[in-house]
Amino acid sequence: MKIGLFDHIEHGDRPIAQLFDERLQFIQLADQAGFYCLHLAEHHQTPLNMVPVPGVFMGAVARLTKKIKMGPLVYLLPVVSPLRMIDEICMLDHLTHGRAEIGVGRGVSPFELKYNKVDPEKSRDIFIDAYRCVSKGLTTDALTYKGPYYEYENVPIALTPYQKPFPPFWYGSSGEEGSTWAGEEGLHFVTLGPNPSAKANIDTFKHAFAKRGNKPAHPKPEFPGGIAIGVQRHIFVDETDEKAHAWARPAMNKHLEHINWIRTRHGVTATQARIRATRGTNYEECLEEGTVIAGSPATVLKGIERHAKEIGFNYLLAYLFLGNMPFETAMRSMKLFISDVMPAVEKM
Repeated sequence: MKIGLFDHIEHGDRPIAQLFDERLQFIQLADQAGFYCLHLAEHHQTPLNMVPVPGVFMGAVARLTKKIKMGPLVYLLPVVSPLRMIDEICMLDHLTHGRAEIGVGRGVSPFELKYNKVDPEKSRDIFIDAYRCVSKGLTTDALTYKGPYYEYENVPIALTPYQKPFPPFWYGSSGEEGSTWAGEEGLHFVTLGPNPSAKANIDTFKHAFAKRGNKPAHPKPEFPGGIAIGVQRHIFVDETDEKAHAWARPAMNKHLEHINWIRTRHGVTATQARIRATRGTNYEECLEEGTVIAGSPATVLKGIERHAKEIGFNYLLAYLFLGNMPFETAMRSMKLFISDVMPAVEKM
């Protein structure tokens, strides 16, 4: 089992420069510990995400780390020019000396899409067109492309990727449509949510992937069958279950507040938000459904083992620093995870 690190880098109720400095130290520890990849979310105009241009932050990460791979999960392709996207992917790949891992998607928030003048009803078609365009642009020195939303004629492409033909693509989905598409494309895949829905998404992905002959678009020999199939979990570790719950509860509740912030601003009720959500509405619900795993190292390890058995994944995407967690708390939790949980998980 490989272990990755996921983060939104949400507002932490402290100066943003301090927040960035803390995260960079946190990621350096993950690099030293052997985490496989850092995956950063992209959101806009919300305290859920203070790195809405993830490539800028990852440029700093690239020069402070040595082994950990990194990339967005996901770049929101409908909100940016494909030409700009090609340039940014190539820059990140060179800055990391080939450690870039590129997650792509259309964006889950209709509000963020509308802010960027993208019709949410058309966003999937726009995304697929942009994905085809970017993929082609990464393999040529002059881009000619004609699709329903993007069209280019002999545009010079000065930057090419460090990795050939280009960095691996990832896709994250919490629904059947996206899980199917990712499998059909052979992309590395990540999902989230309670165990039953996460398992349903992974089963859907595996079925679609089998239909294409179980052939990854970008094979990774370090994963069984060359394909990464991951699940995200919020993980909090302390010496005892009681100590972990004491600080994990406010951190997770603040995180949930940030997730719902943009919905609340637009008048979406708690009931409506719950129907659309892929996680509980408070810490206790998240703990009960399994999207949160918290407690002593033994409790956390037992939870991960159960999830792996029930869902069937080969990549654990650990979300370890969130909400308004103090830096010292996050570092203590991370160190316990590294010393007392990670070695056993890697042997799964």
